[in-house]
Amino acid sequence: KGKKNRNQISAPPGAPGGLEEEVEESSFEMQSELQPEIWLDNKMWPEVRERLLSIVEDFIEGLDIEITLVDLRLTGSLANYNWSPYSDADVHLVVDFAEIDEDTQLVKSFFDAARARWNDLHDITMYGFEVELYVENIGESHQSSGVYSILKDAWITEPNPRDVEIDFVTARKKSDDIETQVNLISWMIEGGKLKAALKSIERVKHKIRRMRQAGLDSPQKEFSPENIAFKILRRNDTLAHLSGMKYQAYDKEMSIAEDKDEISTN
Repeated sequence: KGKKNRNQISAPPGAPGGLEEEVEESSFEMQSELQPEIWLDNKMWPEVRERLLSIVEDFIEGLDIEITLVDLRLTGSLANYNWSPYSDADVHLVVDFAEIDEDTQLVKSFFDAARARWNDLHDITMYGFEVELYVENIGESHQSSGVYSILKDAWITEPNPRDVEIDFVTARKKSDDIETQVNLISWMIEGGKLKAALKSIERVKHKIRRMRQAGLDSPQKEFSPENIAFKILRRNDTLAHLSGMKYQAYDKEMSIAEDKDEISTN
């Protein structure tokens, strides 16, 4: 959505020929109102709410276990004034993991796999905005200035249409640094340095997670340079490219090449 074609991709500084797609600074600007096709008079449009409730009901019915839904929440830019054509409908199912099993980490892994499978199999949109499902444990803190309870049809944290100064220069520097590292990993794979590439992929993914978390934990939260950098990396497909390279490097590392001479003589 809103992306340029691949012929317009250019490389970040220090990485000629690499992967990058320009992301306009204007796409992060604050809007004067909440997204009008999702919201009416500061409440979610009834048909949007009912459709999201139906989607979540279908998701729950497809699980192998019974769960009690504590709450259903919309977060992210569509629950705020910084929405753009890049926004997703981030729908969070709130569940008490301990009610399912005392090993809450195991429960989390189960839900992560279930929601990833659902998101991969389905391409549901609300007025062009992709619907992404998440499952979270009760009591998890929301590092967002806009949280809406779809279940209760009311704001938990109502966003403020204030002016926000986004340090886009710093965000761009951070994303450029990650993009350069991703391009270097790509060249490592092409050069056959597969073990080193896999190690670098894990290091970069860990760095990205820490960067975003640091931003969300800061007073600026989702408007921090670190979180904006993360959004840039997601929008220009750097994150998807990094994940794809992990599987590519692993498959090459585990494969045994055919002996063409042996095949031709038999």
